[in-house]
Amino acid sequence: MKNNLKNLCLSAVCLALCMVLPFLTGQIPQIGNALSPMHIPVLICGLLCGWQYGLVIGFVAPLLRFLLFGMPPIMPTGLSMMFELAAYGAISGLLLKLLPKKLPCLYASLVGAMLGGRIVWGIVRFVLGMIVGPAFTLPMFLSGAFVTAVPGIICHIVLIPPVVIGVRRALKNYD
Repeated sequence: MKNNLKNLCLSAVCLALCMVLPFLTGQIPQIGNALSPMHIPVLICGLLCGWQYGLVIGFVAPLLRFLLFGMPPIMPTGLSMMFELAAYGAISGLLLKLLPKKLPCLYASLVGAMLGGRIVWGIVRFVLGMIVGPAFTLPMFLSGAFVTAVPGIICHIVLIPPVVIGVRRALKNYD
């Protein structure tokens, strides 16, 4: 019961961060959106709370942000983000659960989730392109998932593991 309550509270904080961080990074010209601010709390949630919580927070965050603030636009960006972020949360939690509890495995879980989420994003964008248009091509996927995402990828690799380690230590000291 205590662990479920802790995970529920951490998930709520991560969901709140998904709502707030885009306002902060949006103030940075040129790279604000490229930092992928909603991805950070979802990845943290998956790594701290497990795949179930990460999946739910990842799926709900873009929809809730659209309903509250009108951003991201639900079609096709928001809908594809819902699946991408759900994959981020689920994959990060699953990989961390399956791998040994060592620092390199934390990084491997993070990178694996970022790759898996981008693949899911590409598949959803491709399917949406076939259904409602415009067509989504391989160069569009490579550009959106990797080329323009470099600032966010670097930010995630540098920021997320120390945050996860710090929160774990803080919770361990609190227990």
